[in-house]
Amino acid sequence: MSCGHKSHERFENCVCEAVENIKAEQDAVEESCPTSCFSNLLSPASAPGRDTIPFLLFDKKGNLFSAFGNVGGFTDDMNCFQTIFFRVENLKGCCATLSLLRPVNVEGETISVCDPCDPDFFGLEKTDFCIEVDLNCFCAIQCLSPELVNRVSPQMKKHHHHG
Repeated sequence: MSCGHKSHERFENCVCEAVENIKAEQDAVEESCPTSCFSNLLSPASAPGRDTIPFLLFDKKGNLFSAFGNVGGFTDDMNCFQTIFFRVENLKGCCATLSLLRPVNVEGETISVCDPCDPDFFGLEKTDFCIEVDLNCFCAIQCLSPELVNRVSPQMKKHHHHG
């Protein structure tokens, strides 16, 4: 059962449609409620390298969807983390491959975030950890500012590296 209508037309699920639109925007990165999933969040393309529209997904009960990255602590800073922030990588109908965005605090350390208003949450980093999802299982999507990705705190500017 999807939240949308029961027909098999392509755009009956607004989450599918929004994610397809996000993917198209990320692919285009061209040169507006500024964080509507249907506005061009990546323009103006004044910031080079900006290619990610982070978003939150909500299930039918209104709960935030979350996933776990780096389970077992094999890469980077060895920290397993929980995140509610995602980036679309691939889309086939309503089946999407989402990469997990790693939440970091102002010092750039990995943290687990289950609440977007967590006071320790500062920014996001792209990861290679992915999850396959059926977008029909979600009823809402909230797009966030692309500025969150690779956000650099004022005190970290001198020793921040672009990875």
